[in-house]
Amino acid sequence: MLGGGPPERGYRYVGPAELAVTARQSTGPGTRIASVADFESWAALQSPAELAEPFTYVVGLDGRLLLAPRRSEHVACAGGAAVLGAGEITFVHESGRWAVGEVSNQSTGYCPDVTSWPAVARALDGIPLRRPAAFTHEVVFRRCPACSEHNIVREADFVCVFCGGELPAAWNVDDAARSVRH
Repeated sequence: MLGGGPPERGYRYVGPAELAVTARQSTGPGTRIASVADFESWAALQSPAELAEPFTYVVGLDGRLLLAPRRSEHVACAGGAAVLGAGEITFVHESGRWAVGEVSNQSTGYCPDVTSWPAVARALDGIPLRRPAAFTHEVVFRRCPACSEHNIVREADFVCVFCGGELPAAWNVDDAARSVRH
């Protein structure tokens, strides 16, 4: 982050190792979008049916947006690298311009915290694409201290669906996650 603010968290892939290997071998990294021209070129290659669906996205450690088809694994979109944000995103074309319709942090491979929003917002602003003020759908991820399973917290019920253990209030999916400074 410019200006010496607090460091941002980088998210490592925490999903199944075999999935990461298979995904990287099968699809390759997502398309890097650094400008409106990049986005418009990419969008022109998508079918109307594809544009109606959410896409897989990641924000790389360089702060840039990468896009891949919806059924792509986030780890493949990121080329196996750590990310500042990951989830699903939809686009709308209105008044002759592209904008973000919906955006989430839904990535079970990276399990990014809801606090990853500023990195996602900066990536979209850097293109620039109009966007919502926050995630339109927030997913709360936690790792169970008792059984080590990854959980999605629903309706603020911080209880592990696998063993019934109590889940922590703070994000803890990857205790080895490192801070990343821009």
